[in-house]
Amino acid sequence: MNPKTYIKYLPIYLFSLLPMWFLYFLSDLGYIAVYYLIKYRKDVVETNLKNSFPNLTNIEIKILEKKFYHHFCDIFIEILKAFTISEKDVKKRFKVKNPDLLKKYFDSGRSIIYYTSHQGNWEWLSFLPLFVPYQVTALYTKPSSGYFDEFMKIMRSRFGLVCIEAKKGYKTILEFHQNNTLTLNLIAGDQCPTPNSTKYWTTFLNQETAFLIGTDRIAKKSNQVVIFPSYRKIKRGYYELDFNVVETEPSKINDSRIIDNYARLLENSIIKSPELWLWSHKRWKLKKSTFK
Repeated sequence: MNPKTYIKYLPIYLFSLLPMWFLYFLSDLGYIAVYYLIKYRKDVVETNLKNSFPNLTNIEIKILEKKFYHHFCDIFIEILKAFTISEKDVKKRFKVKNPDLLKKYFDSGRSIIYYTSHQGNWEWLSFLPLFVPYQVTALYTKPSSGYFDEFMKIMRSRFGLVCIEAKKGYKTILEFHQNNTLTLNLIAGDQCPTPNSTKYWTTFLNQETAFLIGTDRIAKKSNQVVIFPSYRKIKRGYYELDFNVVETEPSKINDSRIIDNYARLLENSIIKSPELWLWSHKRWKLKKSTFK
């Protein structure tokens, strides 16, 4: 970073330099504030958990709820830590279980769509260029705050990630494909579509759920291998990724199995570690009955 950038983001920079043990102490204090005092989106989280896990008791839902908020506060401080974290520390805290799966397809000249989600610490996926010898890109939605937008781009691109605005994603990824540039393209698939967007409905976590179809279209057009990453939190501040194949020949598919396969893999991963998913997101604000 140049000196002007250090000055502009000096409070965040200084906060990021704090040791992890102290940052997690602050996260514990943040949990008390967010959960008990501010009660950030508690009604959304509780409703999402109850609808997704109808067989759980109220006590079990409450336990899950608290685990989620603890993890949620940890994510916040881990994102800020990513502003200054060293490569050595990244490789100690962030592991890839089966990197040979990516290498297999890259070695055969195939680019990969990394069909990801808001699970684990999704922002730490910006560390992937340290593990992949090819260009890594990520589609993102530009925030309204210019200050925050610049900070996130600096933080995400520290190790070589290329940030692409979502509205330019389709065109940009196809350009990489046409130029024979091997890429690993990170696209989150668990956002709620807008009412006017084209969507695909399927049952997900016991609810009729709308999925965006953009990733499906990009995969079929470019015939990129589609991979889903399942997150495991080894312990606080330590994560492991396990890659799962969603589809290897998208261009030969005429149905929506890519989205369905993604939904099933994500669902299974959430069931294993429900506290690691972003339950505060209004994932089910669209109802299928509205579109009939």
